[in-house]
Amino acid sequence: MRLNLEKKAIRVLGLAESFRRDSSQDAVLAGVVMRSDFIVDGVVIGRCKVGGMDITDSILEMYRKLDRDDISALMINGCIISWFNVIDLNKLYKETNLASICLTYYPSDGLRKYFIKYFPEDWKERVKVYEENGPRNEVVNKNGFKIYLRAVGIDVETALNLVNKYTLFGRVPEPLRLARLIAHAILEEKSQSKIINS
Repeated sequence: MRLNLEKKAIRVLGLAESFRRDSSQDAVLAGVVMRSDFIVDGVVIGRCKVGGMDITDSILEMYRKLDRDDISALMINGCIISWFNVIDLNKLYKETNLASICLTYYPSDGLRKYFIKYFPEDWKERVKVYEENGPRNEVVNKNGFKIYLRAVGIDVETALNLVNKYTLFGRVPEPLRLARLIAHAILEEKSQSKIINS
């Protein structure tokens, strides 16, 4: 897929989550629609099960809830979130026809052993989806930081250019930084309300 990265108002949907592993609450998902001039013109909230396998459908539901045809790419803060809830980047691309980019920020020695340890009943399914997402590509962003990128529906070079377009400082692009802040704030509010009402 080719994206016109010179277009001033190109939009991405940045997605991030917040959760507590020791909580019975679902993870909170937040999506931020951001233009490449850093104007935010959409926000959507969702949820998924901590340790579940429903994150891909949750993201698709959030995207459809927005009901927009001006989003050019999905940008996601990790492809394994909410304690091993594995995102299927290929399904996202197939269902939305949007380039799907997932970012992580630190090296990893692999997760297969953790799938086996914590999810003996369905670890093979999780590993299959994880591996079909493709390899993590170690790249250096415009600020000189190593980041790790997976991309479906777009080549790695174009994906990095898009990530750089949305990155002001550090490693984390602004749509993801803002989405993570929103998700965390909502989770904190829900947790406080639960304490007060208990």
